[in-house]
Amino acid sequence: MNPQTYLRAHNAVAFPRTDIPLLPFAEFKNNLKKSIQTQGRLAALVGREAEHDRIRLLAVIARDAAGELFLFETEVGEEYPSFTPDLPQAQGFERELAEQWGVVPFGHPWLKPLRFQRSARGKHDAWGRDPLQVPVPDERDFFHVLGAEIHEVAVGPVHAGVIEPGHFRFQCHGERVLHLEISLGYQHRGLEAKLISGPDRRTLHYLETAAGDTTIGHTLAYCQAVEALAGQPVPARAQAWRALALELERLANHTGDLGALAGDVGYLPTAAFCGRLRGDFLNLTAMLCGNRFGRGWVRPGGVTGDLSPRQIAEFTQKLSATFKDTAQAVNLLWKTPSVLGRFESTGPLAPEICASLGLVGPAARACGLERDVRSNFPTGRYAVTPISHASWPTGDVFSRAYVRWLEIQRSVAFIRELLPSLPGGALRTEPVPLRPGLAVVSLVEGWRGEICHVVATDAQGRFLQYKLVDPSFHNWMGLAQAMRDQQISDFPLCNKSFNLSYCGHDL
Repeated sequence: MNPQTYLRAHNAVAFPRTDIPLLPFAEFKNNLKKSIQTQGRLAALVGREAEHDRIRLLAVIARDAAGELFLFETEVGEEYPSFTPDLPQAQGFERELAEQWGVVPFGHPWLKPLRFQRSARGKHDAWGRDPLQVPVPDERDFFHVLGAEIHEVAVGPVHAGVIEPGHFRFQCHGERVLHLEISLGYQHRGLEAKLISGPDRRTLHYLETAAGDTTIGHTLAYCQAVEALAGQPVPARAQAWRALALELERLANHTGDLGALAGDVGYLPTAAFCGRLRGDFLNLTAMLCGNRFGRGWVRPGGVTGDLSPRQIAEFTQKLSATFKDTAQAVNLLWKTPSVLGRFESTGPLAPEICASLGLVGPAARACGLERDVRSNFPTGRYAVTPISHASWPTGDVFSRAYVRWLEIQRSVAFIRELLPSLPGGALRTEPVPLRPGLAVVSLVEGWRGEICHVVATDAQGRFLQYKLVDPSFHNWMGLAQAMRDQQISDFPLCNKSFNLSYCGHDL
């Protein structure tokens, strides 16, 4: 790629919006293809209104091996040639662009509503309806497989349990799943639109609840963005506490997932213990933050609380005891043939499919791909205290479970190294107004994978654009692919091995 056709940027480092090259569409599409074919992936594809009733598209390409971000833009009218036939990882972004801005990617293999909302402009409608009529979840088409012995199984959106709503449509031959189509959008809240012209007193609340089990991850991505846009420094002690809280969030959720996976195969010892141990990790988060999910703690410029030396000693002792119990409970899984017999070779995903779909987080690392923001795009404490990749190559339920266990061990080691070397000094700096005309890409490795916030300011230093990409947005299609040629009875196990967020996708 010609360096004049992209802006080279770095994680959580602001730059003038006008530095992003505006390319003719053909050159933009060629850039997109070349960058993904040369070890890049599509971290975000964002739209915003431009002049003359056109929409400006911004591509954010993440190059993990180099730790770099490439950005470039183009403008389109009411329609443009779809990127998806050549770049499958663009399929969800293009459906979103059609829904938000009314632009039609003609040639898209399956253009249908993603979140069932009206075009933000209200001038065009990508679905061929009256622009004032909002598509609703019941109005949809699904893939169909034809054949005398084919049957269809529809599951959800209301499920038998305390679970978020989502619809799963299976095309089956006997017990064998030929195709799974996943339809979401039932929890769409219009979150991104509410952030425009911010920040205001509601903004942090929106970000803390973007995905309820990822409070620290999304709030940290937001804080990194506004700190870069404001030029606001963050004290070293606050950087350390932020990283520790992010690892606690990872520990609680990975432990809970391993327990749930054990429960899905009827292995009760690990299921029972990990359910309790997840609570112990959440209690450590409460000890640090005052809230079991970390709300009210990460703020622009730093954090809102601290621990005394006595509390740090107590925290360390509780962490060690909880990890010891976790190791005993989790290691039972790898020693039990009946568990391994259900985990191994179930829901396999080939590395090339994983790469093609742009998967992130444990789902990608379970296919052997080394994608981890903490080591590829380090910020804050991670730039001082590196944390190594945890990957496994088989791409099946076992791999997705075992990567979680490896990450638990690495997170505990990271915290143990961090606590004795906590820097002194302040916890937070004073608020600074955002600077006008800037943009930033903020990446954080949440427990599900890469969280991406793309933010730009207008001439008054307010949010002109705010795009959130939760890791689940990339990974739901990975679950659909992993179920092909599997037994339909394996779906609960395979689904839990990804454990993706509905509300994080729906926003």
